[in-house]
Amino acid sequence: MNQPILRDPLHEHSPATSEVPQNGVSAAEGRPDVEMARVLGTTPFHMTLDSSGGGIAHWKHEPLHDAVAPMAHHVIMAYNGTVQRIERRSGKSVAIGTFRPGVVIIIPEGSSSRWDIPKPVDVVQLYLPHTTLERVALEADMAMPVNLLERTAHPDPITSRLLLSAADVLDGNGPLDMLFRQQIADLLATRLLAAHTGLPTPPQPTMGGLSPKVLLRAIDRLHSSSETDVSLTALASEAGLSRFHFCRAFKESTGLSPHAWLRQHRLEQAMNMLRDTDESVVSVAAALGYASQTAFAAAFRKLTGETPSDWRRRMR
Repeated sequence: MNQPILRDPLHEHSPATSEVPQNGVSAAEGRPDVEMARVLGTTPFHMTLDSSGGGIAHWKHEPLHDAVAPMAHHVIMAYNGTVQRIERRSGKSVAIGTFRPGVVIIIPEGSSSRWDIPKPVDVVQLYLPHTTLERVALEADMAMPVNLLERTAHPDPITSRLLLSAADVLDGNGPLDMLFRQQIADLLATRLLAAHTGLPTPPQPTMGGLSPKVLLRAIDRLHSSSETDVSLTALASEAGLSRFHFCRAFKESTGLSPHAWLRQHRLEQAMNMLRDTDESVVSVAAALGYASQTAFAAAFRKLTGETPSDWRRRMR
């Protein structure tokens, strides 16, 4: 069953034309989700976005013979399908590559190209704002300016594995998905800076964990209700650190990333409610911030191997 799509009103008004605009700006001011929906002629299998259009989308689409207009974010793709030859034309430049697991595609922001892909495609895409790339570069003390290289079916199993795994971790829980999306974007930005800019990566200084007081404040925030801001920005700001260094220090202290810690905490909450109360599974899912009972059940089963109902019966 397809996972729920977090829709944006802009999807309802994407233009039908397949021509690349002459002014270099595509539909909805270059939002990549809108342009991809237009050119692929379908809706994503799964997608989660922030207000800028940055995020992760999983697409399954038919053969493509069309031009992709300039987009406002970098688009990084990981392929998950049968091996096939593809062709990419950018102006007078032609790149021919082979789609296979372990390769990545990079479309830098503002670039345009025509694609000829003869077979159906299963691909996960990261929409990465350039501001995120610059912020991570500054936090990692890398040289500026930062420019991503254009890549066509370029071998990079690390980036490919990270991006493909991202599509399977989204739980249908707003705070969890937001935190994971922010973490994976920062992690992938770090990887892209190291492998796809041509810039040297400086040695990273050794850094310890969070102080007990700062760690307690971070955990208190993560423990809070689903309405509390548990974004990386909020967590890092309260700790007085950059997002990059907060994630490293939090994992050093707890053994888990903030997203993994919050997911485990939500699972523990779910188990307590299922075991100690007569609340329905639907009510438990809603109380923990899941978009639906189906999303909650899928997340619960992924971590325990059982459905919430089966786990409740076994524990009582």
